[in-house]
Amino acid sequence: MHHLVVGGQRSGKSRHAEALAQAWLRRDAAHGVTVVATAQAWDDEMRARIARHQADRPAGFDTLEEPLLLTQALRAASTPQRLLLVDCLTLWLTNWLMPAQGEPDAAAWAVERAALLAALPALPGPVVFVSNEVGWGVSPLSREVRHFIDELGRLNQDIARRCARLTLMVAGQAWTRDVEEGAA
Repeated sequence: MHHLVVGGQRSGKSRHAEALAQAWLRRDAAHGVTVVATAQAWDDEMRARIARHQADRPAGFDTLEEPLLLTQALRAASTPQRLLLVDCLTLWLTNWLMPAQGEPDAAAWAVERAALLAALPALPGPVVFVSNEVGWGVSPLSREVRHFIDELGRLNQDIARRCARLTLMVAGQAWTRDVEEGAA
């Protein structure tokens, strides 16, 4: 069962996703959790954020860092006894569309995005995705940022259609619902 956790910045998305993963660990001694981290540390502030996330992460979680090739990482790490926690889709998309070094590769992004959506139903274990909900704010003036917001909105919708459960985080509170059958 896949699960998408969305919300604004500092809404409690990662903490909630980690609590879901801890509940998974408690259900069976054979269960494991791997955090698939998509962030890249390009400056001191981002390094501090990453360090804070790592320090706050519950004991017993493995970490796999993969900023671009998420589909490959999920396929390699997924087993029926391992929950994968992807934190987060927003940074993964940022790495593709707004790379800190070099130019965006729109064609490679389209291939990777399609591969992820195609792979999800076939993964043997559950995945919890974390992503930002950024479409509730003022429309930015920059064409690049508007494109990013559009892409993230479409990605979140497509991921949600492939998940059995969707949670919206608001001020640290979870609003969860099961996704309707046949929505994918």
